[in-house]
Amino acid sequence: MAEKRRLVAEDLYKLVFVSDPQISPDGKNVAFVKSHIDEETKEYRSSIWMAPTAGGEPRQYTSGPTTDNSPRWSPDGSKIAFLSDRGVGKQVYVVSTKGGEASQVTKFRWGAGTPVWSPDGSKIAFNASIDPEVKPEDWEKPLDAKAKEAEEKKRREEPKVLKNLRVKADMAMGLVGNRQMHIFVTDAEGKDSAKMVTTGEFSHMGAAWSPDGKYLAFASNRSPDHEYQGWFSDIYVMPAEGGEMRKLTASNGPAHGPVWTPDGKSIIFAGHHEEWEAAPSATLRRLWKISVEGGEPVCLTAGFDRGIGDHCAGDSKLGAGENGPRVTPDGKTLYFLASDMGKTSLYTVPADGGEVTVVMDGDREIYGFTMDDSCQKVAFVVTEPTLPGEIGSYDLSTKTEKVLTQANKALLDEVYIIAPETVPFKALEGWQEYGWIMKPVGWKEGVKYPAFLEIHGGPHSMFGYSFFFEFQLLANKGYGVVYTNPRGGSGFGQQFEAAVNGDYGGKDYKDLMIWTDVAVKHTGWIDETKLAVGGGSYGGFMTNWIVGHTGRFAAAVTMRSISNFVSFHGVSDIGYTFVDREVQGDFFNDLDKLWFHSPLKYVRNVTTPLMLIHSENDMRCPIEQGEQFYIALKKLKKEVEMVRFPGSSHELSRSGKPVLRVSRLNHIIRWCDEHIKKNAADYEPAL
Repeated sequence: MAEKRRLVAEDLYKLVFVSDPQISPDGKNVAFVKSHIDEETKEYRSSIWMAPTAGGEPRQYTSGPTTDNSPRWSPDGSKIAFLSDRGVGKQVYVVSTKGGEASQVTKFRWGAGTPVWSPDGSKIAFNASIDPEVKPEDWEKPLDAKAKEAEEKKRREEPKVLKNLRVKADMAMGLVGNRQMHIFVTDAEGKDSAKMVTTGEFSHMGAAWSPDGKYLAFASNRSPDHEYQGWFSDIYVMPAEGGEMRKLTASNGPAHGPVWTPDGKSIIFAGHHEEWEAAPSATLRRLWKISVEGGEPVCLTAGFDRGIGDHCAGDSKLGAGENGPRVTPDGKTLYFLASDMGKTSLYTVPADGGEVTVVMDGDREIYGFTMDDSCQKVAFVVTEPTLPGEIGSYDLSTKTEKVLTQANKALLDEVYIIAPETVPFKALEGWQEYGWIMKPVGWKEGVKYPAFLEIHGGPHSMFGYSFFFEFQLLANKGYGVVYTNPRGGSGFGQQFEAAVNGDYGGKDYKDLMIWTDVAVKHTGWIDETKLAVGGGSYGGFMTNWIVGHTGRFAAAVTMRSISNFVSFHGVSDIGYTFVDREVQGDFFNDLDKLWFHSPLKYVRNVTTPLMLIHSENDMRCPIEQGEQFYIALKKLKKEVEMVRFPGSSHELSRSGKPVLRVSRLNHIIRWCDEHIKKNAADYEPAL
């Protein structure tokens, strides 16, 4: 094997992303999505691959020109439905598992969502975005190049009349208008026009067929105040051919992801009732069971002080997978993912509630799983701090696990990869926390090195045992990397997760400073005069807050940040709910509180050289948030620089345009290198 070299930002182009493992009904094969960055165009490409669960060489199953994803097996295992943009827009296609040409099932103007097979395999349900201004007869007429040009001309030249509270969304990268998501049902061969089964000016998500194929369950917020309670949703049941919708839940919180029990009498769903009164929006999501006839839902994971689902942050997961729950054929047991102290693992709980037990764990993040018809075999996708995502299988009867892919072996064999050390420590008030420390590549005993404090977004997210390309790049460029989960992060219980609400920049800030002190003392090799800090979203807010409250850092990089909660209320796609629920300051009556928690209030105190990275089409943390901080610092003649990324959303660092992702990484390294001196001879191999 050739001698290893240092990782560079351009190695992102070599990274392979695997996601969405779908095990066949008989448990013998796993269909999954494999994505890469095209060598010439520097654009993402994805295709569907197949791997035997017993092990063996994976094979490519589809070869669309750009994007094939969301594979879903037919109930008898003879076909796979998937999404592809090989035609006009992203549409549903079906192909035989024996091979052959895929047949197109949908032809919707704005594309179709993930296919869901009916139990007998004769029909497919899916979501599609519908504009009420477009006639129904035109829904299934995709726009050709000429029509798209005319629509773009209209967008540029005609004013937009807005009447809704929610007027934009980040991933839409602009105004969302009046479009809503509806559920459609079509025959699996696409011979007839699809039928819209939901109605009204509401969005509907997560269609699930009843075991007999007669009904659909889904989640929606159809309340009169739905605009003002955008985080709420209810579970509904309706006939699969359309008709009366019956609301099962009580409109008292988010309820989503319905799954039928095998007897068709109950529905399992995830959500909460805002039970944590001190911080309702930070209430942990749990699993619930409710009768199809209605009544009070029963919480199945009440004694489990962890939220349902995967909350682990990462920048190397282009796509994810299903989090569950999955119900066993006898209806007695549920399987699901949950995050705990930096790990995301597979858990089980009795279908009537009870003790939660772990099935598959380890110092890693399982970010998607499915199970075969017998619920004896599991397909999963997993990442570790030194391993980008790979597909695996697990046999519950023999408790044996296999890794089925080696998607990133070539890159990992070529470059240095650093494993972090886990360090437990006591944060403010004696709370038990964990931090992670990565040594710089080429570390030598007895030498002091610079280090970079990374801060995650959310804040209800989690750093832990997942692969971060950015962290590995910093380590390869000669920086130690230190990170933790300040209060407000996920995976440490209800009280911990809710502790940041109403206290942004308070004890969460102190947690981070305590962790920095612990990391310096624990290592003995971190140079306190050469510390950098950075983060995105909430991590950007906290970076802005830090530089306004301490001068201990030699350089800072704030990304997609928040600087002013007063203006954030009206410009973010979630600001008008986030400010009320997270900062806990009323826009109309408590502007002083919003300003108190705004980093912009403390901008005069900044002495740290700061670079702001912001996407011009970020609707979650709009670029005006970065501009306000930048202009204030420039006016104060502080050392500051702003890097603006065109055509990019809040997701730039995770799924943005590859060339811009690489540029972003290089700017981070450049800024730190300009303000933190490193000695090449202190590293072996030398920098």
